[in-house]
Amino acid sequence: MDVSAVSVSHLERDPVSARPTEVVERKGLGHPDSICDGIAEEVSRRLSQYYLEEFGHILHHNTDSVQLVAGTTEPAFGGGEIVDPIYVLISGRATTTVDGRDVPVDNLAVDAARDYIDATFDDLPADAVEFDPRIGETSADLKALFDEQGATRANDTSIGVGYAPLSETDRIVRGLEPAIRDEIPAVGEDIKVLGWRTDDELRLTVAAAVVSRYVATLAEYVDVVAQVENLASRYASERTECDVHVDVNAADDIDTETVYLTETGLSAEMGDDGNVGRGNRVNGLITPHRSMSLEATAGKNPVSHVGKLYNIVATNAAERINQELDAEYTGIKLLSQIGAPVTDPQAIDVETTARDDDELRRLVAAELEGIDSLAREIVAGDVQLF
Repeated sequence: MDVSAVSVSHLERDPVSARPTEVVERKGLGHPDSICDGIAEEVSRRLSQYYLEEFGHILHHNTDSVQLVAGTTEPAFGGGEIVDPIYVLISGRATTTVDGRDVPVDNLAVDAARDYIDATFDDLPADAVEFDPRIGETSADLKALFDEQGATRANDTSIGVGYAPLSETDRIVRGLEPAIRDEIPAVGEDIKVLGWRTDDELRLTVAAAVVSRYVATLAEYVDVVAQVENLASRYASERTECDVHVDVNAADDIDTETVYLTETGLSAEMGDDGNVGRGNRVNGLITPHRSMSLEATAGKNPVSHVGKLYNIVATNAAERINQELDAEYTGIKLLSQIGAPVTDPQAIDVETTARDDDELRRLVAAELEGIDSLAREIVAGDVQLF
């Protein structure tokens, strides 16, 4: 790539730290949108592994069109029942035949989705999810981007965005969700955390799905909610000087026993649908006070789809600039052009407090030139995508 084409704007400080307010959200692993992200990515990884084993290289596919339709349950203290299963449509495109050999795309997709559900959700029975694979043959023009010899070409005109470092609010919101999952067994995997920071106050709203078999009475449910509130307050207070206020399951009506009680620890069991790409960005967060790309990263192929690759590259490059050039803040935007080499973006824009332009250009170029190894890390499951 031509490093001189990198546009650099110099900042005096992190723009969010100067704002009087900041809003940050994380949808946990069990949120319906995150479930779709997880399934889509696991299907892509399974297909990639199959292509590598059978044909020696990853073939074109995009499985970023997973949709979830909620099931039906009758939760009750001490344990209720599942009435209708969650429905998951696994759609997208993939290379289904190679030199006359059929690729068992649908079987691979369903097996991958089932394995992901089994490995991720402790209280979701296998028969509580119905999978419907509808992956079609990839288009010939996009397939050609893989088949040509030489540099892999971008299969979309797309924008990738990343920034570093995470703000204090970012770190608290991202870290709180797994802390609740790890420390309070009665709470399922569907945990959403939204943080609102003002100059001297941090207000956290937590939605935590409580699993019915762990609470025999309303009083026990109330105790679990209090545990979540105490943990969230302690966790945040140890990491900020702001005054911390926490609300947990704010829609509960204790008097009528209308509470966030579930059979599976997931809102997807009844009333909450999901889609790929509506949740967290590659840093695990939704950050409306930062620049973000609307591209879904999960499920896109790890070789040529810049909608996936550039969001990761931008984030990794920003982190390297901050670490190696001691920058307070760096934000990066990458613009691809369909048909151009993935290592050669159409435009690169950097906003940073760093002052060594030549070195930061070198770091951005290094991340782009490492896209091949990045693809291997993605297939291995070593890269965070949501």
